Amino acid sequence: MAASAVVMGLAACQGCRSLASPAATGASTAAGASPPTARLYFVTDLAGALEPCGCTRDQLGGLDHFGAWVRQNRSRAPGALVASAGPLFFMDDRLDPERADQDRIKAKTIARVLRGLDFAAFAPGANDWAGGNNDLTTLATEAGAVAILPGKGSPPFASSVVRDVGGVKVGFVGCGQLSPSEGSPRVEEAVKLGAQQAEAHGANVLVALVAVGRGEAKRIADAIPELTAVVVGSATARGDANTSAPQAERVGDVLVVQAANHLQSVAVLDLYVREPVVAGKLLSFSDATGLELARKREDLRQRIDELHVKIAAWERDKSIRATDLEARRVDLAKLEVERDALDQKAPPASGSFFRYAVKEMRESLGKDPAIEAEMRAYYKAVDDHNRVAFADRLPPPSGPDQATYVGVEKCSTCHPGPRQVYDATSHAHAYATLSTQFKEFNLECVSCHVTGYGKAGGSTVTHVEKLKDVQCEVCHGPGSKHVLDPSDHTKMIAKPEPSTCLGCHHPPHIEGFDPLAKMKEILGPGHGMPAK
Repeated sequence: MAASAVVMGLAACQGCRSLASPAATGASTAAGASPPTARLYFVTDLAGALEPCGCTRDQLGGLDHFGAWVRQNRSRAPGALVASAGPLFFMDDRLDPERADQDRIKAKTIARVLRGLDFAAFAPGANDWAGGNNDLTTLATEAGAVAILPGKGSPPFASSVVRDVGGVKVGFVGCGQLSPSEGSPRVEEAVKLGAQQAEAHGANVLVALVAVGRGEAKRIADAIPELTAVVVGSATARGDANTSAPQAERVGDVLVVQAANHLQSVAVLDLYVREPVVAGKLLSFSDATGLELARKREDLRQRIDELHVKIAAWERDKSIRATDLEARRVDLAKLEVERDALDQKAPPASGSFFRYAVKEMRESLGKDPAIEAEMRAYYKAVDDHNRVAFADRLPPPSGPDQATYVGVEKCSTCHPGPRQVYDATSHAHAYATLSTQFKEFNLECVSCHVTGYGKAGGSTVTHVEKLKDVQCEVCHGPGSKHVLDPSDHTKMIAKPEPSTCLGCHHPPHIEGFDPLAKMKEILGPGHGMPAK
C-alpha cells in the first residue's frame, strides 16, 4: 500500500452488529463489485480491551479477530488505514497501583498490534494520559501513529497528519484530550485549524477524530462542513461496561460515526472516487449506503444479537434438540441476509460516493497468527511478572468469629452427590483454563477462577492451594463453621440466589447472561434436584 505521511507542526488541535455493505464484507454485487478507492477502519473507545473473557462462545471483541478480518480484506480493499478516537490504551483514567505494571504491558501490546495493521492516527482520551506524558509518547511511537492533539508539534504528537490511501490524500484532523495539567481543549477551533493545515498539505479528504462525545461531535460537523466524516470517541472511560454502536447520521454532508466500545465492533468507511484527484482539492461524496433506513437496521441488529446469544447458550444445553438449534441458525442467516440487503443501495450515476458499515468482531472472523502470538507473549510476560510481584501476597486474616474457606475436598466428605455433579461442570476446571494459557496470575482473570479471592481465609493471586476452580464455597460461603457443626445449616448459604452468579458473569465477560437459566447447568440429582 502506498502510504506517505506528512506531519504538521504546531497548531491548536490536539466484539455482527453490522451495517455491512457488500464492499465492507467482500460480497460482490452490481452496486459494489469493484474495490473501494480507499477504506478507513475506525476504532472508538477501545479502552485497553485486548480481548473478551472466554466464558462463553462467540463473544464480541478481540484484536486477533480484528486483525484477521483486516488482513482477509486486503485483496478487496488494498488501500486501507486504521484510525481511532477516544480512550485507547487504558480502561480507566487512573492506573490502579496494583495493576499498573500489568496495564502498561498490555498497552504496549495493543500498540504493537495496531502498528501491524497500518495504524495512522488517534485522538487520545483522558485515559491515555493515565501513565503520564512519557508513557503516551512511548505508546504512540510504538504504534507508529500520530496522536492528534491541539498545540502539539513534536512527534508523535501533531495537529494533523496526511496519509496517501489508494492515491487519495486523507487528512486526519480533530481533537484528543490534553493531559490533566493542560486543561480542556478548544475543540472547534482546534479542528478548524487542523483542517486548514491538512488542506495546505494536499488533503483531498478530511476526517476528524474527536474524543469529545457525540453532542460536541455533531456541532463540529455542523460548523465545519468541509469534513467528510467525524469519528466520535468519548473524552474518558471508566470500568468495563460495554456500549452499543449508535446509528450513523449525516449533519449536512458530514458523516458522524461511532463504533461500540472495547472493539465489539469497528466502523468502516469505503470511499469510491470517480473524479480526478488534485492535491489540495477536497472531494465530495454521495451516500450509497442508505442511512435513512437506520430504524429498520437497528431492529434487525437487536434481533440478530438476541439470536447470537440464544444460539451460544443452546449449543451448551444438551436438552435442546439438534433440529431446534439448526432452525435458529437458519433464522439467524436469514436475518443477516435481510440486514445486508438494506445496504445494497445503487450508487449515484456519476460522482464519488461512500459506503458505510459497522462490523462486529466475532470468533467467526478467525484469528491472526501474528497478533495471537503477540497476545500470548503478553499473557506470559504478565504471568512471569505477577508470579514474583505477588509471591508474598496473603489473604486477609480472619477474625476470631469469622468463617474461613476449607476447599471442595473437605465438602466432599459429607456431600459426595453434589461433588459428582460439580465435577461434570465447567466450574470444576475453571483454573485449568487459565494455567494452560499463561493467565493464572493475571489480575483481570484469576479472581473469577478461584474460590474466596481476596477474602479472609481465602485466596490471592499466587496463594490458591486448595482453592483452585469455582468451588462450592463461591456460592455457599466459607465452610469452616459448617464443618465444625454440620447439623447447623445456618452456617452456610443453603440456596444461593441466582444473582450470586453476576459477580463474575457480567459484561464484558459474558453477553446476555440469564442466571436463572444458567443455574440448571450446575444442578443435578443430589445438588439442587431430587436424587434419583
